Amino acid sequence: MKHLIYIALMGLLLIACGEQKEHIAPAIHARDSVSMMASYGVNTLISDSGIMKYRIVAEEWEVNTVKNPTRWIFNKGLFMEQFDEKFHIEAFVQADTAFYYDQIRLWELRGNVRVRTSDGLRFASEELFWDQNKREFYSHLFSRLVTPERTMQGSYFRSDETMTKYMVTNSKGSFESTDFEKKDETPAPENEDTTYVAPPKRQPTTPMKKTPVNPNS
Repeated sequence: MKHLIYIALMGLLLIACGEQKEHIAPAIHARDSVSMMASYGVNTLISDSGIMKYRIVAEEWEVNTVKNPTRWIFNKGLFMEQFDEKFHIEAFVQADTAFYYDQIRLWELRGNVRVRTSDGLRFASEELFWDQNKREFYSHLFSRLVTPERTMQGSYFRSDETMTKYMVTNSKGSFESTDFEKKDETPAPENEDTTYVAPPKRQPTTPMKKTPVNPNS
């Protein structure tokens, strides 16, 4: 009897095991959401054409080679120093969020973007693109530019990589009065159709003898 009960229990156990299904999570298809590398507490030097050009300081740095285009991601802010060939600091750049598209060499800076150069220029906006191939900065959002001589602000900004040649459109700002005091020394071109009208001559006056005043009158 015990053997029959044992055989029956074993049969039920085998049936139960045969009916079990393996629980497997679905495959993750959105692989582009996964970064290939993540670093924390970053303070590193970046070279350009074999020359040390930048220092990057960031709380978090992700490298994603799956997204198109591939990119570096700085979700928790970026601080950057730019050097010249003699390793002198030329500019400081910072932003709340930054992306670097390494294949096309384009920086996209977002949120509280600030730039300050060694010449005293200060730039502020919520957006700034840095095209390293064209060696230029540009922004399509309201930007404010302050130099030791003047202050400018407008809805479109473009400049060279050193921020020594720049333009601001739809702008308004303050300028030094000397900017408007420069005289144009180029003589005006002669116009044959213009008739010159001489001012009227002042008529000579005839001198009159002064009548003496009698004090007793």
